[in-house]
Amino acid sequence: MSNPFVCIVMGSDSDLPVMKSTFDVLDELGVRWEAHVTSAHRTPERTHEIIKSAEKRGCAVFISAAGLAAHLGGVVASLTVRPVIGVPMEGGPLNGYDALLSTVQMPGGIPVACVAIGKAGAKNAGFLAAQIIGIAHPDIAKNVRDQREKSVREITDKDQALQEEIDRR
Repeated sequence: MSNPFVCIVMGSDSDLPVMKSTFDVLDELGVRWEAHVTSAHRTPERTHEIIKSAEKRGCAVFISAAGLAAHLGGVVASLTVRPVIGVPMEGGPLNGYDALLSTVQMPGGIPVACVAIGKAGAKNAGFLAAQIIGIAHPDIAKNVRDQREKSVREITDKDQALQEEIDRR
């Protein structure tokens, strides 16, 4: 894959505010992406078409966001041998724990990598997808390393500011 991309599928447009964190991370790391709203249960044929089309066009990693029963990640994984990362969405009577369990409890042989519930998971899905693509694309791997170094500098700067504040007391 000379120019791979990430295909993000969301079970509902209500997932969009959280998944924008994934878009932002991928943009920051220079990873191409596309996104779709599709349902494992309400639009199964469309879901199948999206996954198969993306795979043919060079999708390297799929990210699936879903809440409640959260079967979208499993359906995606059943349609491809590319890595699938599941992002459980908050909400419902169990605040996303049902989505978490549905995402991680896949049968042997049909894996879905699972990140945290909600926004932190959405961000980590972007980072994990970039790391996977970075295995074969040194420019993406460099972007991930650069971002981590930036994070170290930000934390170090915050600590320095704290130490200066403490010294002024």
